This record gives sequence, C-alpha cells and structure tokens, in this order.
Amino acid sequence: MHIVLGDTPEDTLAAFTARAAADPGVAGLVLSGSRVHAGMPTVHSDYDLHVIVRDETPAALTELDRFRSAHLDLVVITLAEFRTRGMPGRPDSFARYSYVHAELLLDRLDGTVARILDEKRTLGAEEARAAVDGWLDAYVNQTYRSLKSYRDGRPAMGHLDAAESVPYALEVLFALHRRVRPYNKYLQWELERSPLGERRWDAERLLPVVRRLLAGGDPHTQRALFAGIEEAARAAGHHEVLDSWGTDLNLLRHPGHPSRP
Repeated sequence: MHIVLGDTPEDTLAAFTARAAADPGVAGLVLSGSRVHAGMPTVHSDYDLHVIVRDETPAALTELDRFRSAHLDLVVITLAEFRTRGMPGRPDSFARYSYVHAELLLDRLDGTVARILDEKRTLGAEEARAAVDGWLDAYVNQTYRSLKSYRDGRPAMGHLDAAESVPYALEVLFALHRRVRPYNKYLQWELERSPLGERRWDAERLLPVVRRLLAGGDPHTQRALFAGIEEAARAAGHHEVLDSWGTDLNLLRHPGHPSRP
C-alpha cells in the first residue's frame, strides 16, 4: 500500500487516518510521540501513529510497519501484539512510555483498544512494587561499585558506574509513584508538569543532580541521591532489598566506612 504525502504533516496524517479508518481490518489508531506532549513538537516533528489491526483479519496496512517519513512514523501491530507491547519482561518493554500520553484516534472494538491503552499508562500496584524492588537493587549495586572504585583510587571507572546508576535511580523514583519512566527527551517535561511528590525530585533539583553524576560521578552527589532514594524506598516499604545489602550500605552513606573488598 502506497502512502501519499500531503503538503504538511497534518495533511498526511489526516489522509492516512481516513484511509486506515476505512479499512475493516483496522481495529484502532493511537497517536503518540512529541505531538501528544504539549510544547514539545518542533518544525522537525512528525506524527507517530500506532495502527492496531485485527488478529483474525490482517489488514493490507501490515506491510507499512516501520514506515518512516518526515511527516509520518508508523507502527503496525496486531491486537494481540498491542496487548503485550511495552509490558514487563518483553523485549519491547522500552516502548511502554510511548503509550503514557498517547491519544486514541479510533477504537472499533467497543472500548477494548482504549482499555488496553489505559493499562499501559501507569504501573499496576504489584507491577510497581516488583519494579521498585528490581530497579532499587540494581541502583544500589551500581552505586556501590562506583563508590568502591572511587575509594580504591579508580575514579575513571567510578565515573562510568555512577553514570550507569542514573537510569536505575530514575526507574526507582518513577516506579515509587507507579509511573513509567519517561524517555530522556521527556524527563524535564514530566518533572515540570507532574512532580514526583517532594521538592527534591522536581526538575529544578533533580536534573542538576543527574547532570553532575553524568559529568563526573561526584561521590558526594551520589551519596546525597542515595540518601533521598533510601528514605523514599523505606517509606514505601522496600526495606528487604535495602537490608539485604547489610553493612555494605555504609559505603553509600558515609565515606571511610568498612565494606567488603
């Protein structure tokens, strides 16, 4: 199936959605990307459109999966694939955030597409708890490795581990609020519009911490961040993961404390 590009991205989107809506094999249309984040689109922004086709009647549109142009970026998936896309344990779990602020343009299944989409927008209670436990352990591990390298006179290696700890820290902070960690492009946008509770996690305070860790791995900054995350995690009942580290946590709390070599 050939896509005709209009004079503008809006023209192309309107023409394509009309054509897709006329195809009985199309079950739903979901718009995502920068266009659904107020203030984020630029003159270079295209429209990211997810086309959900019926499982039993594959649409002719299937051949257009991964089509990309200056106006339109397509993901074409079956309803069954849409149910699991972006969910935990999946190789495409990275796609979860693309649905958080997505707009539903078409639902031919009496609300089924809308319900699946809404399930992807936030973390379920059990999902969030498991996510915090997993990411918290990874964050502590990476920070511990970093501070050991600084202690042992290997600052370059400590810096690398500090940089790698940042994504884990962000995963923990967002999961504590049952939120999907945003792509880095939208991190400031999320923090400014929907802060993570305390002021220490707003854009004005958290982003400079992230930049310092990425720029140099500063041990003092690492310990300050850990103190805040430990407090928040314990308040939410995640003692077991932290306590499993025993006295090794002392290295993350204060310099000079003994820990395993």
